[in-house]
Amino acid sequence: MLNFNFQNTTHIHFGSKQIQVLSTEIPLKAKVLVVYGGGSIKSNGVYDQVVDALSNHTWFEFSGIEPNPTYDTLMKAQAIIEKHNIDYILAVGGGSVIDGAKFIAAAAHYQGEDPWNILAKQEPVTKAVPLGAVLTLPATGSESNGNSVVTRDGNKLPFSSPLVRPLFAVLDPNVTLSLSDRQISNGVVDAFVHIIEQYLTYDVNGKVQDRFSEGLLQTLIEEGPKALQPETKEDVDVRANIMWSATMALNGLIGAGVPQDWSTHMIGHELTGAFNIDHARTLSIVLPAVMKVRKEQKRAKLLQYAKRVWQVESGDENERIDQAIKLTEQFFIQMQVPTRLSDVDISESDIDLLIARLESHGMIALGEQGDISLAISRKILTQAL
Repeated sequence: MLNFNFQNTTHIHFGSKQIQVLSTEIPLKAKVLVVYGGGSIKSNGVYDQVVDALSNHTWFEFSGIEPNPTYDTLMKAQAIIEKHNIDYILAVGGGSVIDGAKFIAAAAHYQGEDPWNILAKQEPVTKAVPLGAVLTLPATGSESNGNSVVTRDGNKLPFSSPLVRPLFAVLDPNVTLSLSDRQISNGVVDAFVHIIEQYLTYDVNGKVQDRFSEGLLQTLIEEGPKALQPETKEDVDVRANIMWSATMALNGLIGAGVPQDWSTHMIGHELTGAFNIDHARTLSIVLPAVMKVRKEQKRAKLLQYAKRVWQVESGDENERIDQAIKLTEQFFIQMQVPTRLSDVDISESDIDLLIARLESHGMIALGEQGDISLAISRKILTQAL
């Protein structure tokens, strides 16, 4: 196992009617900015619960954060922060809203030339407005980590800082019952690939991390389809297991002390930036291709994945690996997401553009070994056709 430092300071409030804890989690003297997306929280009752919980607070609101939050939209919140001396941010929504809130929090205290440099130049965050989160769409794990992804002019870039990790997060599975099938599918697949990026690398004898990861993968495989089936989609226990799995997938625990890949995400970001494809759907397209192209480099973990997650034990090594990849693709199809670039009308003629974008963003040495060059990324994209 590799050396690591691990600390997660986010206070999780999990379960029914937990939104009411906002009244005590956020200091009464705080001036709060509630940020959210397109307004679905007003139709599903979440907004009203937040308003009730903040009845004794001074608060303002900022809406319109997109599914892939954009720099231009997020910067508009700075005027509200300055005008009202906001000193606390509450993100109410899914991962994109929470990601956006993190950038808003960091940009509010940025002292440099352009807050975009937090992403474009990876300038360190030295101070941020404290924030909390009410999660409505389990997927990214953003509610309990310091990661964020923001888009500007089609460029989708990440940044990370412990200063933007939410101080607390409310996870009420009941609020997910109003999600569309597309949102459910995207959330489950996003969480699944987060786990894979930290698990399907090379063996360092991290038995605890591996077993946690395998259990989470199996939970998503079992529960994900149930959230789409009419007879079980209203089952709150199903939603609870999905919600907790998505949080555990990227709160730092399973990635501590093990190598991590993230090539699927970096290539996927370019598909979103160039063609506006849902983030999770880029992952379901790219991951199987990564598995196939990097079969030799990931052989030991692919065999472990085949045996422990999919119970594939018959056939020679290559047959077992191929079967595990096939079962992964079938799971994605069951979750109603694409597994080929052709499924989203992207052809071989678009690959040059995607490679150029990877190069312009410095994504020239991806993967757990840093050996996925642009040439190998091209092979992955070609495999994904």
